[in-house]
Amino acid sequence: MAKTFENKIYEHESSLSELSRESDTIGYVKLAIVVLVGVNVYFLFSNNFDLWYAVTGLFMLVGLIWLWVYHSKIREKIDRAKGLLAINKRYLARISGDWTSFGDIGEEFINRDHPYSGDLDIVGQKSLFQYLNTTHTWHGRQIFVKSLLEPQFTDDEIYARQNAIAELSGNIDFANEMEYAFSKIGAHDSAKALVDELSDRKIFIKNHIAKLFLKYMPLATVIAIGAAVLFGVERTFFIVFPLIVIQAIIWIIAMLKTQPYLRGIVSLPYKLRAYSKAIDIITTTKLDSDKLVEAQQTLGISEFSATRAMKDLAKISEKVNVRSNAIVWFVANVILLWDIECAIELERWKSKYADKVSEWFVALGEFESLLSFSVLPNICENTCLPTISDEKAIMAQRMGHPLIHADIRVNNGVNCLNNIFIISGSNMSGKTTFMRTIGINLVLARAGSFVCAENMRFSPLEIMTSMRIADDLSEGISTFYAELCRIKGIIELAKHSRDNMIFLIDEIFRGTNSVDRLSGAKTVISRLESLGATGIITTHDLELCDIADNHVRIENYSFSEEYHNGEIHFDYKLKRGKSITTNAEYLMRMVGIGGNEDNK
Repeated sequence: MAKTFENKIYEHESSLSELSRESDTIGYVKLAIVVLVGVNVYFLFSNNFDLWYAVTGLFMLVGLIWLWVYHSKIREKIDRAKGLLAINKRYLARISGDWTSFGDIGEEFINRDHPYSGDLDIVGQKSLFQYLNTTHTWHGRQIFVKSLLEPQFTDDEIYARQNAIAELSGNIDFANEMEYAFSKIGAHDSAKALVDELSDRKIFIKNHIAKLFLKYMPLATVIAIGAAVLFGVERTFFIVFPLIVIQAIIWIIAMLKTQPYLRGIVSLPYKLRAYSKAIDIITTTKLDSDKLVEAQQTLGISEFSATRAMKDLAKISEKVNVRSNAIVWFVANVILLWDIECAIELERWKSKYADKVSEWFVALGEFESLLSFSVLPNICENTCLPTISDEKAIMAQRMGHPLIHADIRVNNGVNCLNNIFIISGSNMSGKTTFMRTIGINLVLARAGSFVCAENMRFSPLEIMTSMRIADDLSEGISTFYAELCRIKGIIELAKHSRDNMIFLIDEIFRGTNSVDRLSGAKTVISRLESLGATGIITTHDLELCDIADNHVRIENYSFSEEYHNGEIHFDYKLKRGKSITTNAEYLMRMVGIGGNEDNK
């Protein structure tokens, strides 16, 4: 996998180097022509505007303009090469393990009250979001995170997403081009406001007679000005001057309506061109999976084509942005009622496209979200598309944690068929990582994504965890009380979703004494078992494992360690049965606590 991206990086670096040399050469040529134009102008004036110098100067100006246009296209190619180079370097960073330096961690989505996000590292530092995210737009970002944190997909939708993600993952060049196209848009919050604005069917002028008057009055003014040029200002002054004054007054008064009506598309041409480019790539590329074809149809249906609509909107926006030149803006409004005409055009645009705007942006965001999921099989070894089980099950072979580098990742088999697993084992033996491995792969599976496993069957179960429990000094909540609240939430979810939930509880009731911890843990496990819940609990209390003797659905598993030459070794392999090893005393001696150290 790394070799693929190394080759692409080499290609883009070579292209960038060649384009940069060409750009530098054109720059020098342009400078030379500018100097020659200056010299030519000197000789033109010195030789009484000799025809030879005039023609030569004209050719040089035409050549300079052509070079300017061509140079701008070269700069666009350079920008594209730099963008694609950066994209492929990020892929390589993910493979090498350097992805934790990526700046975007989805900080705004961090919510410690979420059922599983914090415990399973879905968003935040060193998270699945930081690892996979390739979104660059507001809608893509929101939809990607929602797919991870609030998936509401049916079985058919999950399979449709799998097919789309598989197709995108198999076409790296297309995925790169799409990511680059989306990167030119940006993830500004203003995108939501823009959609709301463009979807608003509010009419600018309701009175049709007034609309016709404002539309054709500038024509009368232009005709009057033309007459003034032909017949003299003196003869037409009393017609032209009142028309201009009236239009100036109308413009100033109408600003109370035109300014808020046009505010949403001010300074939009660049963004709209970027949207149009992304839409063009999607609608002109041959795609096969149903979900991607559906996106093409949403964006490219005949008279409601998003491409056509964006180009039309860009023209309106470019007209509106005449205001960047105050003098031109003033003249255009006094003579042509420019802002009013732009507002009428925008109203006409909305009457045709307003109902489709939200669909377009959601389709683009969904497409971008799927691109992020398509990253996983290209950066992570040992991935597959899981199948949905008719039974309440999570079954997999060689399942591993996708955020752990392949060189140190240890894979385990899972065979949970409507069971509760109690996993015991020594400190640092792998209990918590194993539980997170199941959780994070289930999150990916529910989103229709690849998972880190050789194969996997799963039920799209709701997930709730209790792992990283911390006190809250600001609210006077202790760690133990916080855990009790979390466990209560798990029990409540089990009551309402018996056949559709899985719980993951790490070191249950660690915040209290051993007697209460054991008693409380047994009560919780018995309660969850009676509710038909599926889940995993890790523990250091080996006595807790005895509860499996009285419950068919509860099974014991464990992790263990070995000692060689006085050193501890973990294999991180899941084993049947409860733990028969402990290592607390060894670890204490290792850090200089207890044992002979106390007698020194």
